[in-house]
Amino acid sequence: MTDQRLDRGKQWLEQLLSLSGIATAVDTQQPAETSPPNYWLTIEPDNLTPAQIDILIGTEGATIDAIQYLANASLNIHQEADLQAGYTIELDGYRHRRAIALKSIADEAATQVREHGNEVVLKPMSSAERRQMHTFFDSDPSYGDLSTYSRGQEPDRRLVVKLAQSPEEQEHQE
Repeated sequence: MTDQRLDRGKQWLEQLLSLSGIATAVDTQQPAETSPPNYWLTIEPDNLTPAQIDILIGTEGATIDAIQYLANASLNIHQEADLQAGYTIELDGYRHRRAIALKSIADEAATQVREHGNEVVLKPMSSAERRQMHTFFDSDPSYGDLSTYSRGQEPDRRLVVKLAQSPEEQEHQE
């Protein structure tokens, strides 16, 4: 059985690439069950030049992040809740490499916070990357003594890592 959300995402990205003068295929992947579902749309690099790959990824992933944002906004607008989905755009392993780099940044920030006890303010990141960092800290038990929040306004919004408050400290502040 085919999923129309996945097909819609693939068609949208292929049309965007075609209108941009880039002739390549898009591969799709439906990962494990999530709600709403998240689909991976991978731009096949085989027919692309290194320059085209660099342009599509952009400086610090700005272009691929923008394409991903447009995909999510365009594909979900005016859709019933059961037809909405998340779309992750991948090219040449960029998302995988970036996830490894973000994990390293998270580990370094955790070390600094634990050593000095002060908040660590990270450099500005896209909302998708900040969300990924929050997820690292929320889901990994090794970060259980830490918490995160975002501070500032786009495009200078930053993730802040700090020591988590004990329940007694939280209660005292309320």
